Amino acid sequence: MIVGFFILLAVFLVIGVPIFIALSGAVLASMWWQGDLPLAIVIERLFAGLDKFSLMSIPFFILTGSLMSAGGLSRRIVHLANLLVGRFTGGMGMTAVSSSMFFSAISGSSPATVVAVGSLLYPALNKQGYNRSFSIGVIIASGSIGIIIPPSIVMIVYAAVTGVSVGALFMAGLGAGILYGLCFFPYCYYQARRDGIERMPAPSAGELWHALREATWGLGVPVVVLGGIYGGIFTPTEAAAVAVVYAFAVSVFIYREKTLAEMFGVFSGAASTTAQVMIILAAASVLSWFLTSNGIAVMIAEQVLSLSNNPYHILFLINVTVLICGMFLDAASIMVILGPLFYTIGTKLGINPIHLGVVLTVNGAIGMFTPPFGLNLFVASSVGDVDYLQAVRGALPFIGLALVALALLTYFPDISMFLPRMIYDGI
Repeated sequence: MIVGFFILLAVFLVIGVPIFIALSGAVLASMWWQGDLPLAIVIERLFAGLDKFSLMSIPFFILTGSLMSAGGLSRRIVHLANLLVGRFTGGMGMTAVSSSMFFSAISGSSPATVVAVGSLLYPALNKQGYNRSFSIGVIIASGSIGIIIPPSIVMIVYAAVTGVSVGALFMAGLGAGILYGLCFFPYCYYQARRDGIERMPAPSAGELWHALREATWGLGVPVVVLGGIYGGIFTPTEAAAVAVVYAFAVSVFIYREKTLAEMFGVFSGAASTTAQVMIILAAASVLSWFLTSNGIAVMIAEQVLSLSNNPYHILFLINVTVLICGMFLDAASIMVILGPLFYTIGTKLGINPIHLGVVLTVNGAIGMFTPPFGLNLFVASSVGDVDYLQAVRGALPFIGLALVALALLTYFPDISMFLPRMIYDGI
């Protein structure tokens, strides 16, 4: 029965069945074949999977990112980042990475970061003389930072399925996201030298001050979210709700780029995105329950542990497994399906669950632009005249650089852990 379940799940995923149907449908078919449990349990588990307080923050963070993107924040952030790093060789490519870091601290979503930053910078990169493969590649790759730098929807999902601290994960993601982005800078420099791209003139102090003043309100969002969480003022869910109110006020009453009537479309789009994320989480929780109740998760964990009891070897196996899964599944689904399993394995070997969460998140970020089904590869078509093969060619060099960042974060945990250890006792 177990073998049949995995074969059916693989068939569903290969033939392109929607993920939430593939996950819950495979469980439903296996239970029907087994015949000793009522099928209504699947429906109950769908709702139980969403009955978690930490998941309430997801729709708020999605809406915050949508509001700030529609309200003109992304344009102001890109302009500020360009003034800060555009003077260097490869500065426009570095601007794409830096802008994605800034916007990641608002949206928590990789596709949203690709669209917000790419719609502005892809034409600018082409205009300055960069080849099209690099131009779309740097947009696709830097957009993946959206799920590493807090607030991160994927980290919230990991916290929900394992019970670890969201605040500690966010703090660890900050150091990890900065290192991840910095690993792309040398290639931006190399590409600019190869293509003979001229550097932009250094901005005046007045230009920098004006750009900073214009972007200040928008940059206040991560201050509200992270400052509220670490200051003990808000829980992560409460901080997300406050961020929505703040983002709405800035977009409508300060930047004034959208009217109240036009905001209806923003709310509608955010609701649609939330529904897509939540239904996948619900179905993935059914799968997690099925694997646990049948002892499959424990069996797999024991098999993995039988290969080695060296944490470094196990972390390597985890990375390989999640990277392969990332070629076919989105990061949130991977986190729900594999997060509890790897958490069990990690705790038996003494791997810090916060560090493990960062490693899994970075793996998921790489999967966002890894062929054949990396979501960012398909989202790229919405930012310019880019087809799938061009997106893949552009992404390949950045995948190699991202793997270097993953190796550093995996085997040098202090890179991501030094911040949460400063703030949280016992980590």
